[in-house]
Amino acid sequence: MESSEHGRLSLRLSYNWHFEINNRNDEKEVTQLFSVPDFIGDFCKAVAAKIRGTVAGISFDDFHKNSAKIIRTSVFGLDENKHVKKRLVFPQNNLVLTSIDIQSVEPVDQRTRDALQKSVQLAIEITTNSQEAQAKHLASRTEQEAKGHLERQKIADEAEAEKERRNLLQLQALSAAVESTGQSRAEAQSRAEAAKIEGESAVSQATLRAKAAKIESDTELLRLIQARELELNYSKVTSDLEIEKTKRLADIEIEEFKQHVSAIGPETIKAIATSGPDNQVKLLQALGIKSTLITDGRSPINLFNTAVDLVGASTSS
Repeated sequence: MESSEHGRLSLRLSYNWHFEINNRNDEKEVTQLFSVPDFIGDFCKAVAAKIRGTVAGISFDDFHKNSAKIIRTSVFGLDENKHVKKRLVFPQNNLVLTSIDIQSVEPVDQRTRDALQKSVQLAIEITTNSQEAQAKHLASRTEQEAKGHLERQKIADEAEAEKERRNLLQLQALSAAVESTGQSRAEAQSRAEAAKIEGESAVSQATLRAKAAKIESDTELLRLIQARELELNYSKVTSDLEIEKTKRLADIEIEEFKQHVSAIGPETIKAIATSGPDNQVKLLQALGIKSTLITDGRSPINLFNTAVDLVGASTSS
């Protein structure tokens, strides 16, 4: 093929294709696949014609830069949206071309090939030199910027150091003046401050001791009050328990006595109580003794009064 400036090119392409059958049972459609004897040669010629027609109006340089797009556009064509179509259909035998790739593009003329190779080498060299010059320029600019920044920082540091040195000299002068003129005043002030601090410390210590003594006395008083309350509570509880115990024992004894009285009976108790005197009376009556005097022999007896009493008793009887 030739470009618009009559540069001849040798182009090698590869294709992807297939037959498209809608109905395998349709004998006419199946027979149509074999209607073209040399279908490979025919569709290669058709594709080559499309490419030649398109490349003939394009310069060699444009084709070299956009060869893939130019070939796909020339073979498949464009749709309504100016996009490259996806496939090319040959209706004679339903052959469908789906993709096309470029394997090699070489000029046919040796001089053109050499010129193209030289042009490519020159372009590579120009690009390399341009990138190298750009890199050198960038490195030089970066170096200059770094040097400028370093110089500015150095000047700023020197200015700051000079400023700090001046402040130091001013402080040293002020310190010397204060030291020479105010030493005695500072000593007097320090002694006054020390005395003031000592007095405040003594007052604070006395206050703290008084508070501590008050807290201690309050604590002791509270302890004594609580101890007395506990003792009173204990005594009250003990007394209540003792009273309750005595009351319950008395109730038990009374109940026991009542049960004994109920069990023995009033008449039996009366008989037991009067059995001794009754027996003595019956015994004396049986002996015929009118009166008796029983003594232990140790206590003296007034016989006169006794005789009078006996006589009186006899007379009355």
